Amino acid sequence: MPTFKAIVIEKADSGQTVALKDFDNADLMEGDVDVRVAWSTLNYKDGLAVTGKAPVVRRWPMIGGIDFAGTVEQSSHPDWKAGDKVILNGWGIGETHLGAYGEKARVKGEWLVRLPATMSARDAMAIGTAGYTAMLAVMALEKHGITPDRGPQIVTGAAGGVGSVAVALLARLGYDVTASTGRPEETGYLKRLGAKEIIERKELSAPPRPLAKERWAGGVDSVGSTTLANVLSMLRYRGAVAACGLAGGMDLPASVAPFILRGVSLLGIDSVYRPRSDRESAWKRLESDLDRAKLAEMTTEIGLSDVVEAGRQIVEGRIRGRIVVKIG
Repeated sequence: MPTFKAIVIEKADSGQTVALKDFDNADLMEGDVDVRVAWSTLNYKDGLAVTGKAPVVRRWPMIGGIDFAGTVEQSSHPDWKAGDKVILNGWGIGETHLGAYGEKARVKGEWLVRLPATMSARDAMAIGTAGYTAMLAVMALEKHGITPDRGPQIVTGAAGGVGSVAVALLARLGYDVTASTGRPEETGYLKRLGAKEIIERKELSAPPRPLAKERWAGGVDSVGSTTLANVLSMLRYRGAVAACGLAGGMDLPASVAPFILRGVSLLGIDSVYRPRSDRESAWKRLESDLDRAKLAEMTTEIGLSDVVEAGRQIVEGRIRGRIVVKIG
C-alpha cells in the first residue's frame, strides 16, 4: 500500500507536533522484514514521547510506539518468512527507528522474537514492554537467589504497567507481595492481582535514612529516586531490588550503608537492547507464569486515535495497569 495510518511526531518551533496521519510507505527506514502491525501498547516511555515531556524521540519525523505484535508480510532475513507471527520490544523503535503506532513497520529481523504459540497478538501487547520488563526483573531476582521463602517482596508503582504485571507474576510464583501505590483507591484491584499488603506511596517518599527497619527480602522498583532509596534502606540482609523505572526521577539520594552493612544488591534491568536469548526466555516464562485472567483484569483497549490523550494520562499517573492499542 502506498500510504498507511500512523501516529507521526514531528519537530516544531514550539517543541513537537503529534497527529494521526497518512505516512508514505516509501519513507520507511532500512530493514529486512516488513510487518503488518496488528496491536501495540502504551508504556510510560510512549507517554513521554507523544507528550514531549522527555527527549525520547531523537529523529524526526518519527512514528511513535516502542513495541508491536503483527504478521510478517515479506522478509529477506533467514529466520523469518511471510505469515510468521512476531513481537518486537525496544531496539530504539519509536525513538531512533520508525515505530509501532502505524499499520506497517520495516525492521531488522534480529530484533524480532516469535509470538508464543498459546498467546494472541493482543495478549502479547497487553503484556508489552512493561510486562516483559517486569518478567526480566523477576528473573533477575530469582537468579540472585531471592526465593519465596526469603520473605516478602515490595513492588513500587504497583498500579502502573510494570507494577501490575510484577505483582501478578510474583504472586503466581508464590511470593508474598507488598504493593506500594499513590492511588489507595486501587487497593481492591491490587489485591485481585495477588498483593497481600498495600502501602501508600508516602511511606516511601520521606527523605531516606541510611538504614531503616528491615522489611522486605526483595522487590521490583519502577519509580526510582527517593522511593528506590527508601526501599534499599529497608531491605533485609542480602536482599535485592530490581530497578527498571524512573518515573520519580533519575537521581538516587541513597547511602552506601545498605550495600556494605547488609550486603544488599541493586539489580539494573535493561529491556531495550537485551539479546534475543534473554527475550525468548522472558516470553516463554510470560507464556507459562502470567495468569491470563489477571492480565485481562489489568488491560484496557484503545484505538490509534486515542493514543495521544492516553499518553498524557499515563505521564500524569492516571492510567491503571496496561493499555493495548488496536492498529487499523
